[in-house]
Amino acid sequence: MQNFIPDMYQKSIYDIDYQKLKKKGIKCLLFDLDNTLVPVNTSVPTKKVRELFAMLERDFKIIILSNSGKARLIPFKDGLNVDVAYSSHKPFKKKYLKIMEIYKFKYHEIAAIGDQLLTDIYGANRVGITSILINPIGEYEKLCTKFNRFLEGFVYRKLRKKGILEKGEYYE
Repeated sequence: MQNFIPDMYQKSIYDIDYQKLKKKGIKCLLFDLDNTLVPVNTSVPTKKVRELFAMLERDFKIIILSNSGKARLIPFKDGLNVDVAYSSHKPFKKKYLKIMEIYKFKYHEIAAIGDQLLTDIYGANRVGITSILINPIGEYEKLCTKFNRFLEGFVYRKLRKKGILEKGEYYE
């Protein structure tokens, strides 16, 4: 169960203390796309996301790491002027390790931000990078995500019973 426990839990990407991450030595931020940056049915970056990324790019390398395909990520790559890793097959380690190799980051210099325990948090924790859970921002979800949410419910209940993780009780 340890691999499902996020290092940080915040309400949204806008509530994260990025300066604290910088002081901790984080140099690269891996953002999930769907229901982390934008709702699943949003096809281009919002003004608010563009503004956040414009601020963050001064201090961090930003990469969108998503299980979605290339066609879904290209408008975000172009609209935000960031690198993307599509078809990432999270929670498998391969894309995380490839990013570390390509960009020459060590595991302790990367933070991954996402809305799912079973893909984003589990994947990040498996390679030892800082994991940050946020609440999903959209109502609509794809069928595979709905299945993951069903399984995620069991993990949340187990962690809640142990007093480790409670939805809505945020921490850094």
